[in-house]
Amino acid sequence: MRRLLVFDLDDTLYPERSFVLSGFRASSDWLEARHSVSGFYDQAAGLFEEGLRGTIFNEALARVGLAAEDAMVKSLIEVYRGHAPRIALHEDAVWALDHFGAKLALGLLTDGYAATQRNKVAALDIAGRFQTIVYTDDLGRERWKPSPAPYLKIMEATGRSGVECIYVADNPLKDFVAPNALGWMTVQVLRDGGEYANVVASEGHQAQHRVTDLYRLEQLICV
Repeated sequence: MRRLLVFDLDDTLYPERSFVLSGFRASSDWLEARHSVSGFYDQAAGLFEEGLRGTIFNEALARVGLAAEDAMVKSLIEVYRGHAPRIALHEDAVWALDHFGAKLALGLLTDGYAATQRNKVAALDIAGRFQTIVYTDDLGRERWKPSPAPYLKIMEATGRSGVECIYVADNPLKDFVAPNALGWMTVQVLRDGGEYANVVASEGHQAQHRVTDLYRLEQLICV
């Protein structure tokens, strides 16, 4: 049986920043159509680039002169999460899916709200590339990474043991501790400007290998 190469989605196969900006654009268009208020996109994108996280919608609303009422923030977040994103694969991800897809079985394991993640997969047109896809949200919020549940689900669905599985992802805070314990090979991709490129993880959470792009997987995976 061929080994199973499993990819994370966000910031592994495509730049998550592009989804964020696409979501801000959709939210801004909604706000302008419903409330005739412009400028939300520029404010939200600027706050994101400045490093603000968690309260961007509230702060951007204030900057365009609207009160950050709970109902308004909730509506904007729903638009953000539910929109059809304008995103594209990294160039090396296109290569990796083509190259390894001809030699190994491929899987996808991704965190986040299931509907949002499915919209991303649809926008990237990659569902057919994978033998199996696990959306952790389908298993329940308590089984999001770093829970071992989604990794065990992949193993069960494909009939692989841990030593037959490889996981490529970007976040050492949650991506690697479970597959490490299950005997998987783990690889962190450290992209320029990546959200977690400079994070120092505790023992057990670090990936066994690190690469700066997906082309370098070929040096690690003998097929």
